[in-house]
Amino acid sequence: MNHMGFDLEPIPRVKGLSKQEFEENYIKPRKPVVLEDFAKGWPALDKWDMDFIRKVAGNHTVPLYDNSKVDYSKKVNEPIAEMKMSEYIDLLESGPTELRIFLYNIFKHIPELCDDFQVPRWAPRVLKQFPMMFFGGEGSNVFLHYDIDMSHVFHTNFVGKKKALLFDHKYKRFLYRIPFGVHNIEDIDMDNPDFEKWPALRQVKGYSADLGHGDTLFMPSGMWHYMKYLSGSFSLSLRALDGSLARKLQGLYNVTVMRQFDNVARKIGGQSWIDYKDEWAIRRAERDLT
Repeated sequence: MNHMGFDLEPIPRVKGLSKQEFEENYIKPRKPVVLEDFAKGWPALDKWDMDFIRKVAGNHTVPLYDNSKVDYSKKVNEPIAEMKMSEYIDLLESGPTELRIFLYNIFKHIPELCDDFQVPRWAPRVLKQFPMMFFGGEGSNVFLHYDIDMSHVFHTNFVGKKKALLFDHKYKRFLYRIPFGVHNIEDIDMDNPDFEKWPALRQVKGYSADLGHGDTLFMPSGMWHYMKYLSGSFSLSLRALDGSLARKLQGLYNVTVMRQFDNVARKIGGQSWIDYKDEWAIRRAERDLT
């Protein structure tokens, strides 16, 4: 065991990859990597800082999230509050805060920002219509989950620093994955896991990386990830479809069937549905443990 108690290996940092090297070493085996030159030459690298976002999007009202547990009365991904982007950036710069923005499509409002980045020729074709931004304050975290659409993600960090923990999809059972969901039991402290209380976590091996300005983390489809903001920070995620038909169909099922079913069951079953799923996740994770 090492940092944070988990058995982690550092995610390799590379630059100068060819298309063939990227496909053979990372896409096909679905291995994560930090690409140090993915964003090389982007106007965004020099332009995009807190002041720039404040200037171009300060008047936008943005949805905010924190680290509170799932509330059965709310839909998945329902924000806890809203505020003007300029006020939120003031908050980020003033010190630690749990409040985050995620899956924010600023480009819908300011499409010309798409001119500030482009994808290297050796990378898979990115879904340019789905660029998403993520903001977080020092000390905030994004709970452990995998992306529901099963896409590959290129996650480029701009201002500040964040820590990423990644786990292969094959460990989903031992991570206490919630049935009909894409995250694990929220009582698990990913910063300081209690292996006595959650013994299945001992079966898990993962990866870790610290991301600074201009670093791009490639997360293969289905890769579980936990993000910890070490300082006020924001980043851009670009998505690319997995070449596997099975993964594409799994992503489609997750979005159109699984998520919808869970929302209905939550409405009908309330807190007892949430508790039932937690118990189910524990039984499944700890089955066959000796």
